[in-house]
Amino acid sequence: MTAISKHQGTTLTGELGLGSGLPSALEPELLVGYGFRGWIAGYETGDVQCWERVWRLYSNLLGPGAARGAVDCLASWAKSVSAASRRSVEISPLEACEFCRDECLAISLIAASQHQTCPAMRACAFALIDSSLLDDVLHHTETFAVTMRVNDKIVSPEWIVNANAYVDTTAGFPN
Repeated sequence: MTAISKHQGTTLTGELGLGSGLPSALEPELLVGYGFRGWIAGYETGDVQCWERVWRLYSNLLGPGAARGAVDCLASWAKSVSAASRRSVEISPLEACEFCRDECLAISLIAASQHQTCPAMRACAFALIDSSLLDDVLHHTETFAVTMRVNDKIVSPEWIVNANAYVDTTAGFPN
């Protein structure tokens, strides 16, 4: 699968690459994208180090107190996506600098929630999980999006995608 990136060429430094050279305008997108990637990777592999990396990222950028609440909401959101999805959620390798399809949809989902574009939010959720079981995913999306907003981490509306372009029309449907 081809990687998708709104900000190609974004490089990482340090443990997760988020160091002094990071433009603060990218922090919300990177927190959502890398947080989602790390949490899903932890579920898929059972490797707690994936979650520890996410914790360090959030703690470094938000501070330990704010990171606790944000990571709790991230974990619930990622778990709801993973549980509701009809297929395996695709993620890039932990060290990758670009976001894949599902990671872009996850970032778009949070952006749509934060900017109150409900039709886009629902479309992103459907494209991400390939299922109409949206209620739990949307609930946890809203909670995580609000938590990020409270911490002044608002994803740019430029990340809101036309999710219809991401829907797999080749999936088998009952006759």
